[in-house]
Parts: sequence; C-alpha cells; structure tokens
Amino acid sequence: MNVPLPSAPSHGGPLRGEAPRRLPDWALDLIAVVLVLLTGLFPVPRMPFPDPAVLVLLPVTAVVAALALLLRRRLPVTALALTLLCYGVMVLMHVPMLGPGIAAVIAAYSMAGRVPRIAALLGGGLAAVVIALLSLRTVQDLSVDPRVFQVAAALAVAVALGDSARSRREYLAAVTERAERAERSREVEARRRVAEERLRIARDLHDTVAHRISVISLNAGVASQALESRPEKAREALGTIRSAARGVLSEISDLLTHLRSEEDPAAPTRPQWGMGDLPELVARMEAAGLEIDLRVDGELEQVDGTAGQVGYRVVQEGLTNAHKHGRRHGVRVRIAVGSSSLRIEVLNRIEPLSSGRGEVTGDQLGLLGVRERVASAGGTVEAGLAGMDFRLLVELPLTERS
Repeated sequence: MNVPLPSAPSHGGPLRGEAPRRLPDWALDLIAVVLVLLTGLFPVPRMPFPDPAVLVLLPVTAVVAALALLLRRRLPVTALALTLLCYGVMVLMHVPMLGPGIAAVIAAYSMAGRVPRIAALLGGGLAAVVIALLSLRTVQDLSVDPRVFQVAAALAVAVALGDSARSRREYLAAVTERAERAERSREVEARRRVAEERLRIARDLHDTVAHRISVISLNAGVASQALESRPEKAREALGTIRSAARGVLSEISDLLTHLRSEEDPAAPTRPQWGMGDLPELVARMEAAGLEIDLRVDGELEQVDGTAGQVGYRVVQEGLTNAHKHGRRHGVRVRIAVGSSSLRIEVLNRIEPLSSGRGEVTGDQLGLLGVRERVASAGGTVEAGLAGMDFRLLVELPLTERS
C-alpha cells in the first residue's frame, strides 16, 4: 500500500505534515483582516475616547496591522514586527484599541509555527515582555489592572500554541517520512529477492539441465558418426542419450516441484546434492564417455551444508566443461578436505582451437554461476589456462556446520 506524499507548502499552502483545513487559506486571512479592522477602528468600550487629533492614527494602524497578517505565512517575522509596531504606537498614544493587539497575537502564532523553535521562543518571549512594559503606560494610578497585560499574556499563549502546532506537524512529517522510507525499503527488498530468485533459478537450470543436455548432444554426435561403421558404439551412445534424457526429465520435474513449493509450504522440498553424491556424479559422467582421474584427500562425508552443495556444483561444472571442451575427454579432479577449508581443483587438456573461446576463459554462464555460488559461500575461484590445461581451482571455508 503506497503512502501518499504530502504536498510541500507553496505561497501560503499547508505545511508538510499539517492536517488539511476545512477553510482555504484566503478565507482564513480574510476573517483575520476583517476582525482586526473591526476591532481596530473603534475604541475599547468603557475606556476614555482618545483625543480627536489622534484619531487619524486609527485607520492607519488598523490597516497596516491587517495587511501585515497577509505576510504571516511567507514572512512571519516581518508580520510580527509590523503588528507589534502598530500596537506599540497605539499604546504610546494612549489609544486603547484591540485590533493591533489581536493582529500581533495572530502573527505570533504563525511565526512560532514557521521558524526554528529557539528563535520562536526567544522572539515570542521578548515580544511579550515588551508588550507588558508598554501596557504599563495605560495605568492611570498606582493600582495595576491585570487586564492591561492581556495582550502580552495572549501573545505568550499564541507562541506556545504555534510551537505545539509546529511540533505536531514535524511529528506527522517524520511519521510520513518513515512510512515512505519503509515502503521504499520493502520495494527495494522485493526487487532484490526477485533478482536473487531469478539468479538461483538460472543456476539451477544450468546445473541440473545443461550438463545433461551437453551429454545428449555429444553422444548424439558419436551415434551419428558410428551408426554405419561401429553400430555397437552407436547403440551405446543411444543408451547414454536415453539415460541422460530420463535424468534431465526427472531433474526438471524436481525443479518445478521445488518452485511450486514456495507457494505451498506443505509441498516436499527439493533434495540438495552434496559432496557425498560425488561417486554417483562421477559414474554418470564416466558412462557418458568422460575419463576421470579422481583423487580425494580427506573424508567427503565431513563436508555438508552450504560448502558440500557448492562443492558438488563446482565438480559438476568442471566435469561438464571437460566433457564439452576437453581433449580426449580426460579430466583430473583433486579434492582436499582440510580442517577449515575445502579445496577443489579440476584440470583438463584443451583443444588448441579452444583457447580463445569464452567457455575456456570462464566468461560463460557455467563458470559465472560457479563464481556466484562460491562467493555466496565466502570462497575464492581461479579459472584459466595453466599451460595446455584449463584449470578450475576453488577454495571454500568450512565451519562446524557448513
């Protein structure tokens, strides 16, 4: 499920993480301007009416304070400064008008929600102190009416509420960002798993099918050449083809069953070949016409788990390549099982014209699959010419449970 991206603020739009409003911004601005104008053009009830000579300041300060609110989203600090200036002028002129004070409170709320927290708290606190000191000028006697501090108190509350709203927006933005990042991570992980699965299927198809297909192809050539001159050899090659065909059909069936088992947890799992299955592999390749000189130093039964599976595939690929590209179909396999590592070396004499082929240099799919498997097990691979031989050398680390 995709998480919608919140829109960035533009020209007074909602901030990131801010809940959508029922009224648009222009409607809110219009309400604030009308409120400031209505309360800024008339004195406070029950307060002495100002000197008529000072009345000219009423519309000017009221209009300036109202227009300053239109800047509170783009230039919040400027809007607060202008409204405070208008209120200060009214206080110094002893004109008890609420309009500039209301405008200052609204501007302080907007400022606290749009500037860094430290700047908002310092600026709001300083503004509240200045307003409180100016309000003392309205005191006519020694008794102090708490109402003279109402604008300063309202401004401090507005700063606190604006900071709280900003904190809520930041929290919502952080939650949204984490959800987006989690969604992206899930998508990346899904793509990675799909890519790994495709590679695994490609390796399994090559390992379980390609070498048997190569056996079928080689023996088909032998049978076609010996059909008239050596019918016994042709019949032997056809028998090998029949056996290899049955084997490839069986392994394809096993592979398809394994692929379906991921959708059905109760389905049987696909058997994994290990180093203990090497005798069967060697016998099958010898029956296909490959001469194998196998020497094992150590106990193959001790190699299990990942190292055993990868080692089996390494030997299988080496024997298949030797059968396809080797000279006189002969191959030497040396396996050494140590206390902490498994060393596999496959050497086969190559045809002189094969030295420039991609299969010999290790650039084709078979050796690429070997490199991927060995790398996943933490081992190393060396593949290339060693004199007149093609040499495949693999070392795999062994653990207590490989």
